[in-house]
Amino acid sequence: MSSAQFAQQSRLTKESRAHALEAMTNAEGLDILVIGGGVTGAGIALDAATRGLRTGIVEAGDWAAGTSAWSSKLVHGGLRYLYNLDFKLVAEALKERGNLLTKTAPHLVKAQPFLWPLKMPVIERAYSAVGIGMYDVMAFTGARGNVTVPPQRHFTKKGTKKIFPGIKDDKFTGAIQFYDARVDDARLVIDLVRTAAGYGALAAPRTQVISILKDSSGAVNGAVVKDLETDAELEIKAKKIINATGVWTEETESMAQKDAGLKVLASKGIHIVVPRERIQASSGIFTQTEKSVLFIIPWQRYWIIGTTDTPYTEDIENPVATSQDIQYVLDQANELIAEELTQDDIIGTYSGLRPLLQPVLKEGSEKSSTKVSREHTVTEIAPNMSAIAGGKLTTYRVMAEDAVDFALGDDAKSRPSVTSDIPLVGANGYRAILGSIDSIAKKQGWDKQRQEHLLERYGAEITDLVSLIEKNPDLGEPLKNAPQFLRADVVYAVQAEGALHLEDVLVRRVRLDLEQRDRGLSSAEEIVALMAPELGWSQKDAQHEVDLYRQRVEAIAAAEKTSTDSEAVAHLENVESVAPRQKLNNAS
Repeated sequence: MSSAQFAQQSRLTKESRAHALEAMTNAEGLDILVIGGGVTGAGIALDAATRGLRTGIVEAGDWAAGTSAWSSKLVHGGLRYLYNLDFKLVAEALKERGNLLTKTAPHLVKAQPFLWPLKMPVIERAYSAVGIGMYDVMAFTGARGNVTVPPQRHFTKKGTKKIFPGIKDDKFTGAIQFYDARVDDARLVIDLVRTAAGYGALAAPRTQVISILKDSSGAVNGAVVKDLETDAELEIKAKKIINATGVWTEETESMAQKDAGLKVLASKGIHIVVPRERIQASSGIFTQTEKSVLFIIPWQRYWIIGTTDTPYTEDIENPVATSQDIQYVLDQANELIAEELTQDDIIGTYSGLRPLLQPVLKEGSEKSSTKVSREHTVTEIAPNMSAIAGGKLTTYRVMAEDAVDFALGDDAKSRPSVTSDIPLVGANGYRAILGSIDSIAKKQGWDKQRQEHLLERYGAEITDLVSLIEKNPDLGEPLKNAPQFLRADVVYAVQAEGALHLEDVLVRRVRLDLEQRDRGLSSAEEIVALMAPELGWSQKDAQHEVDLYRQRVEAIAAAEKTSTDSEAVAHLENVESVAPRQKLNNAS
């Protein structure tokens, strides 16, 4: 396949979705059907497609609409797991971090320094230095002797204040700086799906599996899916099915077999977003709290602060930050920040659910989400159908490899995984584009901040954005109420990144949902005007998209004023979805 063919095939559009559904439901069928379009499912689709398997992936929502858009946006080894002596998990994650930074996604994944504040000048510095030193050595070993991030540095109290002037004087005696990496999680998922599509995977979002098909022997041989855009029901034949639906794991596997497979515990994590100028620092910060960990993570225009780690039993489609969640994160951050943050400083919040493997508990024992392993497990649900759950965003590629190996059984030996060497869209040619970006930026009138912002979004595909603008110079203009993004960002989201709705753009492509107090609602009219001709919307269709998004924004604002999950979820339950899921009876 030529690079031009790959580039065209990797574009996710309304038309490519229709083609994928048509191809998945033809008589040929699939070798592997992946259910779930989060980072795990997307990674599985890429792994299977690059092994030469006829692969399909379906997702009931938008790509990354579940857990994968709501992480701490870090690619990290998990320093706290090292202190729990979970060496295998940390080593695996650090190896994957190095690969993403240097080979598969260097445009999306960026090295990020963090400070570990020290409260005791000698003892704590000594044992922390050993722990972080081990972290560095494991990263070096995993990268086969290559340095992928700088090693630890030690700072006195005075040196720490130079890097993080905004820290409280009485909360530290010095600090150790170590490196991890950050990523726009939703973009990582979308680029994984696009890369899989480039290698032939058939990808259809807003497509829900509503029943599992079996042959006369009880072996799984396909699925019935509902096209949530048209309400059509379609039948897909598949030799193997892999369930990668995260917190929906039990619901999905119960369609094939009752009381079998993986048990998953949902743990809620929330984050708050504050303007970059609000905290005076040039590094992130990491510390442990009584209940979880606290990350203060710098991005181009804002800080992400979190997280919580609490058991969750409400509607898994609508987790939202409550007033208690928000206050907890504020209180933990203000333990360190000298000029304390208030509710008025918050420009955004988000909440997601971690799918944690649930151990079998003795009667009378309590669930504690912080004690459940992050390691993943693959298991058979029924003949020809397996499920994977657990793990973490950083190790998605290893999880995908394990899932496909498990599905293939002995055949995996003759079809080994190759994804450790497969660059994602935007990575091929990225180093070369860095050499010419200054001249491109000068011609387009981009300042340094916009240049870096676009490179981190698109990598080598920044030339595709330039082509759009050259054909229509109006697309080179910033959005009126969100000048950090270009009008071309919106059109490209539809023409290449699979956006089908206003929500898809605002929440997972042009992520104003995170960084504006109105969650991008003030830009909605301008954005739907750009999307309408691309998607064939009437004026009524466009207005409906705006109305639905407004309902969502208002419901989340109301939910954030409540104190419990049940109260918060009640505000979102009656908000109309852009493509509502079908309720399942879960009969096997």
